[in-house]
Amino acid sequence: MDEFGYTQTLDRSIGKFASFAAGVSYISILTGVFQLFYFGFSMAGPAYAWSWPIVFAGQLMVALCFAELAGRYPVAGSVYNWAKRLASGTTAWLAGWLLMLSSIMALGAVALALQLTLPQLWSGFQFVGDGTGPYDFAMNGVVLATIMITISTLINAFGVKLMTRINSIGVFVELIAAVLLILALGWHVVRGPEVFFDTAGFGEGNDLGFFGVFLIGAMASGYVMYGFDTASSLGEETKDPKRTAPKAILRAVTASFVLGGLILLFGILAAPDLTDPKVGSADGGLQHIVLSVLGGPFGKAFLLCIVVAVVVCTLAVHAAAIRMVFAMARDNNLPFSRQLSKVDPVRRTPTVAAIVVGVLAVVPLLINVMQPAIFTILSSISIVLIYLSYLLVTVPMLRNRFLKKWPLAHDGSEPGFSMGKWGVPVNILAVLWGGAMTLNLIWPRPEIYNSVPPFEWYLQWGGVMFVAAVVIGGTLLYRLKIQHQTGVLAEHAAAVAAHPSSGPAQHHATHEAPQDALAADGALATEPA
Repeated sequence: MDEFGYTQTLDRSIGKFASFAAGVSYISILTGVFQLFYFGFSMAGPAYAWSWPIVFAGQLMVALCFAELAGRYPVAGSVYNWAKRLASGTTAWLAGWLLMLSSIMALGAVALALQLTLPQLWSGFQFVGDGTGPYDFAMNGVVLATIMITISTLINAFGVKLMTRINSIGVFVELIAAVLLILALGWHVVRGPEVFFDTAGFGEGNDLGFFGVFLIGAMASGYVMYGFDTASSLGEETKDPKRTAPKAILRAVTASFVLGGLILLFGILAAPDLTDPKVGSADGGLQHIVLSVLGGPFGKAFLLCIVVAVVVCTLAVHAAAIRMVFAMARDNNLPFSRQLSKVDPVRRTPTVAAIVVGVLAVVPLLINVMQPAIFTILSSISIVLIYLSYLLVTVPMLRNRFLKKWPLAHDGSEPGFSMGKWGVPVNILAVLWGGAMTLNLIWPRPEIYNSVPPFEWYLQWGGVMFVAAVVIGGTLLYRLKIQHQTGVLAEHAAAVAAHPSSGPAQHHATHEAPQDALAADGALATEPA
């Protein structure tokens, strides 16, 4: 940590499997695939499954870029600290700001997934009404999600050892369940793969035909395969992080693609009736297929594994959000930075940040009680913000490659991962993919941003307006206030001068002396001394 200008305050206890598990649990195929299958299927039918390998190919390009960065800078805050070394202070702060907000909103959205599974396991989990009232589904989802976030807050505040132990056990259960589910669904296949080449009438009436509805359905895959940077965000708490974190990132995204893709494939091939409206409805979906195919205790056992996946996904999203808040706060880049960056001396975890993130995550959930359409908009926006924050790393990285400032010249330290001659083409593809996916996600379609009455223009354009407000507001906040106070807080600053390779971004600083690379907009922090 001295090399990056910080003192070691967090508990370095995470091993290889726990690091891999953090990335897998954030992506959480059983959570995402089961939560969003109904949406993708309702938009584009069985052929929506083609979006899974397409999204994987694009996200793999981003993951390779991140693996290269994690091999150099395995520190808390991932994209924030990477952008700090690749670009200006404004870009770095904005990358952290966007990912922090998106993680807090995503935390609530993930916890809401319990509503899709628990009441199907046992009707007693429907605490509000009987599920037939107009707001029973949404209100009960908020109750379950709030309970889950409270539990996650307590676990994350207690310490990283407890969190990673539960997370690793949960991921192990999730992986075993995924393999068994694939085998079980494969055994019950009732149709051939030709169903994936049939548009089945989807797209009729759409201006772009099937391609138009496929782009919408593809969001179901785009909403799942992200968060692999979590393995690096826990880098300060990982053993041998420069080698462990890059491998964990690539293994997490690859394992999620393989297992998630096979679940989609065999789930569609094994469904008793693809014309059943429950397959494309929020209270049915892939859960309905599993219960229909496997039935009774076996189906319920797999649904229980989905609940486990939602729990560990909530823990991982919460942990990532905490590390982002902590990383920005110790650089004095947030309001109340001294409190938010405080590390419990016994548990060696940012307890205050854990509690604050938990409380803030519950606030957007309250919107879901009477206005589920607005919460859908917020959930979609949170994914847009994540893709934007990733672009704020991959674009400066590509610029530095063209300027011959990345990868760094030999600086005495050995990188944990390098793409070598493939760096430029992979980086270009990562930028093109990120830009295209961001446009697709933010496109003001009524199917996403105003799917239920009342149909208002401001709801349909809510995504564009909110993202613009967050980006512009965040930029102004940083330029007018934050950048004048930025600098590593004294209690987190390294006791020795930073390694020359870390550049001006990490030179020993205190809150009285602003960090050069963060305060001086436009300065590159990756130039070797």
